[in-house]
Amino acid sequence: MQASVREAVDSLANSRGRSTRHILVGLGLTAGAVLASAAIARIYAPATDNPEVYSDYEELEEPSSKPPRAVFSLIWPPLFMALTLSGLRIWNAPKSAARTQALTLWGVVQGLNAVWMALGPRRLGGQLTTAVASLGTAGAYVWRARRVDPPAANMVAPYVGWIGFANVLSEELWRRNATAATLH
Repeated sequence: MQASVREAVDSLANSRGRSTRHILVGLGLTAGAVLASAAIARIYAPATDNPEVYSDYEELEEPSSKPPRAVFSLIWPPLFMALTLSGLRIWNAPKSAARTQALTLWGVVQGLNAVWMALGPRRLGGQLTTAVASLGTAGAYVWRARRVDPPAANMVAPYVGWIGFANVLSEELWRRNATAATLH
């Protein structure tokens, strides 16, 4: 029974030949980075339902293609789980320059996630810039991860697609509201 559990973990986490300690450290680092990214985003996200917030700007016009909030709450957890598992698989891969580069790119993706979500729709220019950087970095991560562990790269494909879709939404918001933004 215990051997079959270890085999399942090794298959899922790309951890054959790795110690339990190494796997747990990797899981702590990857899950911690994803959770920290989500926590930072939540802490610094602008309040959206606070009527007391003062602004000289008109209310932003939402795009017609924006999915409901419930869709976001269904999409983000599996995407974050896939990012965590992808990072863990890369962590468990044999040491190499490609692995180091993939892990670095993975970490940058986490940081950009936090910035992108924290900026929120009220700071469209920064959010669009961060989203484009995130898409490019995630694409570079997939490219580099594919050389280290192809399944880890494949796990991130839905995230890259989602970020691409989010870029379209952000760009549409920015374009629709560009005339409303004025300097004071």
